[in-house]
Amino acid sequence: MRGINSLMASLNHFLNWNNARMECFSLMILGLFSVRTVNLKEIAIGFKSKAQIDSRYRRLQRFFALFEIDYPVIARWIFQLFLKEKDKFYIIIDRTNWYWGKSKINVFMLSIAYEGLAIPLFWTLLDKAGNSNFNEQKTLINQFIKTFGIKHIEGLLADREFANGRFFQWLRKKKIYFYIRIKESSNVFTGKKKLFSAKKIFKYLNPKEKSTFGMSVSIFGQNVFLSGARSERGELMIVASNAQIKNAIAIYLRRWEIENLFKSLKTKGFRFEETHVIDLKRIKKLIAILAIGFVWAHRIGEWLAKKKPIILKNFKHQKRPQHTFFRYGLDFIREILLNSSLKTKQFRACVSLISYASEVFV
Repeated sequence: MRGINSLMASLNHFLNWNNARMECFSLMILGLFSVRTVNLKEIAIGFKSKAQIDSRYRRLQRFFALFEIDYPVIARWIFQLFLKEKDKFYIIIDRTNWYWGKSKINVFMLSIAYEGLAIPLFWTLLDKAGNSNFNEQKTLINQFIKTFGIKHIEGLLADREFANGRFFQWLRKKKIYFYIRIKESSNVFTGKKKLFSAKKIFKYLNPKEKSTFGMSVSIFGQNVFLSGARSERGELMIVASNAQIKNAIAIYLRRWEIENLFKSLKTKGFRFEETHVIDLKRIKKLIAILAIGFVWAHRIGEWLAKKKPIILKNFKHQKRPQHTFFRYGLDFIREILLNSSLKTKQFRACVSLISYASEVFV
């Protein structure tokens, strides 16, 4: 069991838990990779232990019921894995939700745009169905600001759910640039005079064309600059920003990276939607395990790609990677766990990739 001991030692540099708790957490992560689902009963089966399956399952249940997690500590560790103290980057906010029976699971997450696949940092569970409100949006971003400060934020990216005057005004006061999509029907004003709907400004755009309106306008009572783009299929996208730049559309399109993250946590990765857990506090702890598993796999995927680049395949006349860094790393770890021993050099090399981030970022 030297392999599990090296993983425990690496993770415990930043978690600083007792051995029993750390062992359970580490075995849980390895079980998650082995069975590739967050279903606790399945993880218990993939749990490396001499105990009976029911005993392992109860141990996992006790972990989620009793132990508390310091989420900012995990966020700082994740930050160090991918970024440097002086880096600036785009943050993305979005939700993912589904039903388990009659229970609504509604996850609101803040992530960093990174290499086509967003990196999770903070998340909260909304005790309701539907959109987040201004206070929930402000609270989530303030968690980031409290932990890292505003100096790292190049800008904020968000979809139409987050287009509202209070949020725009708050971001402006915080001196945070934003790139937020708005509805085509949004009313546009110049001064007190209504100009027309946002859709009419860009109605002349042809497919695959984009444009930036030449003057600031007022939407939701806030002055912004508008950029528009029409897709190949004719769909119109309009982005509001407090930054007057021509590449606002290109910046906003990086918002899709959080969608790729959600897919990796769900159907294309750890199948998050298969959880039977409905208690919001326990789901938040479960996401912490998913986040650590995700970033570990991502770092390994980057490391592997340097030695053996990911194959590019044709997709609609474009060359695209066959796998994301995350999936490349995920498959590699699973192959080691399912076909080898935890004592292998490969596993120790995988652990070493997260060991250097053991010192908490200040």
